[in-house]
Amino acid sequence: MAINLTAARQRRSNCGMENIWNEQCTVRTWDVDRSGRMHPAAVCNFFQEIAGNHAVALGVGKDDLIAGGHAWILSRMTAVVDTRPKWGDIVIAKTWPRGIDRLFAIRDYELTGTDGTVFARGRSAWVVIDTAKMRPVRPNFLTDRIPLNEGRDAVSDGIPSLASEPALVRTGERSPAYSDIDYNGHVNNARYVQWIQDILPSEPLEEAAAFRLDINYLSEVRPGMTVALYTAECQPEDGLASARVFAVEGRPADGQAAFRSHLRLLR
Repeated sequence: MAINLTAARQRRSNCGMENIWNEQCTVRTWDVDRSGRMHPAAVCNFFQEIAGNHAVALGVGKDDLIAGGHAWILSRMTAVVDTRPKWGDIVIAKTWPRGIDRLFAIRDYELTGTDGTVFARGRSAWVVIDTAKMRPVRPNFLTDRIPLNEGRDAVSDGIPSLASEPALVRTGERSPAYSDIDYNGHVNNARYVQWIQDILPSEPLEEAAAFRLDINYLSEVRPGMTVALYTAECQPEDGLASARVFAVEGRPADGQAAFRSHLRLLR
């Protein structure tokens, strides 16, 4: 994904913080599937990129935390796409912190058209870890640098904790390749979404007019590991005949899940 880093910033009037971060992006050829519309992994790429850029602007980016012996870890993500943008569309990507919930620092997202129409929304939960002890710590020590944006919710029911589906069947496996590994030395968050896409049948993904992805990141996957992929098609909770819901779970050799996900596709 290529992003135009000319960012239009809206500053918080009472303390000078960047309250809502905006970037203008273009949907590229690698962001779309055969239908010519944005696929789920591309949406997560946009969210991940702007989250990192905003964190840097707030003074809580990767390097800032590393200097204090800490690191950000993405724990959960929800992406809701009501209308899939097409190749060549100009997108305004927005993100803002949404406060602290126990160990989680919450962040919300929107993707809009140039006319302001919202076509995608998201929410993520991040954990701060002590890199020496490799244990999570409460992120409250960062709150003086992170605006709360009270009352501004992109996805109020986002980032659920997902249970393992009982009907899961092993349908494939992945071993991390060169392009899967990021600067932290493990599989990048958005790459898991590509694994999910690749293990599912292509027709429902291509035909979907809208979708919702919920994913829990449970443990890291490093080079040399093999992850078995388990899938199941689930019954839509609301009984909609136009919806197809897939559960995908990745388990390394030790049998403990590395990630769990639900992908709901609407025709």
